[in-house]
Amino acid sequence: MTQAGLTRELGRFVARVAREGAPGEARAVACVGFIDTTGTLIAARQEDAVQTLLRALAPLPPGRARLLYGAQTTDAGTAALVNGTAAHALDYDDVALRGHPSAVLVPAIVSLATEMGCSGARMLDAYVAGYEVWGELVDRETGIHHLKGWHPTGIFGSIGAAAAAAVLLELDEEQSMHALGLGASQSAGLMSNFGAMSKPFHAGRAAQAGVLSARLARAGFTASADALEHPQGFLAAVSPRGEVDPVREVAVHARWQLPARRMNVKRYPLCYYTHRSLDCMLALRATCPFAPEDVEGVEVHMSQEHATVLRNHRPTTGLAAKFSIEFAMASAIVAGRAGLGELTDGFVQQPLVQRLIERVYVMAIPADDPHTPAAAWADQVIVTLKDGSVLQGEPVHQALGHAERPLGPADLRAKFVDALAHGRYEGDAQALFDQLAALEQMAVFTL
Repeated sequence: MTQAGLTRELGRFVARVAREGAPGEARAVACVGFIDTTGTLIAARQEDAVQTLLRALAPLPPGRARLLYGAQTTDAGTAALVNGTAAHALDYDDVALRGHPSAVLVPAIVSLATEMGCSGARMLDAYVAGYEVWGELVDRETGIHHLKGWHPTGIFGSIGAAAAAAVLLELDEEQSMHALGLGASQSAGLMSNFGAMSKPFHAGRAAQAGVLSARLARAGFTASADALEHPQGFLAAVSPRGEVDPVREVAVHARWQLPARRMNVKRYPLCYYTHRSLDCMLALRATCPFAPEDVEGVEVHMSQEHATVLRNHRPTTGLAAKFSIEFAMASAIVAGRAGLGELTDGFVQQPLVQRLIERVYVMAIPADDPHTPAAAWADQVIVTLKDGSVLQGEPVHQALGHAERPLGPADLRAKFVDALAHGRYEGDAQALFDQLAALEQMAVFTL
């Protein structure tokens, strides 16, 4: 680490992005984040978490930032809170950096950019800055934040969003440093709230905190110059076992992470830790069809770390089912899918679904994937039928949609269009997709 320290060096990096922009290959990946998150955000417009939040905030303060891609507007901070909560409400948003970066970054950027009249290129640059800062901090920790009870989306998101907002506001190095420190002091999110409205609220609050942090810094509000790296600072405070490196050289000055470290786009609106097993089960059903009534038991082979996050073993609501490997397997067996239509209280409570939930067991295997902390090298499902037959699925190393197995343009568009239909979007979904795909050429963001 240079003598300047981590917080100041990251402030310098954010200010550099504001001045010089990000490379085209990084902007192109960021554009995928905007497309996918816009879809998941609109899809969740009618969700209880979003509508309850709106009722609690009423009457909304005036402003020019749009809510939920509809006609209603409010100030940027409130819009970031609501839009960020919506982006994560279905747990259908992308995954990377041990959390859900786009669900925080995109709502913060869109809300503030709409109010300011920013260009699409500057919005993409803001995303890149937030993503890079988030990755820089995550990579300094060897422990698993989930196992300590932290939700990384909430604790890192407020800092990433502060970096993104600082780019939009064109803050200088000193101001950007303060914005990051202010974001760090607003970090929050507990894993115990998974399966409740509080989980998407973590993303919304992080987006709102980022907007507020950058605005405060622009006005002269200060934070400590070592807020991130101090022994009583952010990294040490949230470290599960104190295994954190606050002093190594800052990587963002030497290379861009985003082009090589893309986000993973979800195919299912459930916790990402269910996705490899879902791919395995659905492939098994396709090659070896069997009736749900014939299932005696299902073994899911996955790491104990991932199983710990999937804390809801007997869910009775769609919200709780998002964090249940038992439900994921039951849904795949009964419906042949695990989509938005299955994440309802009515489907979860079906007697056949509940019976299958009780027949699913987790077999913990080593978390030995060197490239994915806390993950096994591959997840696998084994189904035992009542006649004694045993069906083994092919182990799945990376779920379809992972950065190593990315969705093609047609699949990304299909997910987007389906999401907008679910959210009862009033406009032309295909046209909105095309506009977002051309975000870099947009002189003023007006969607």
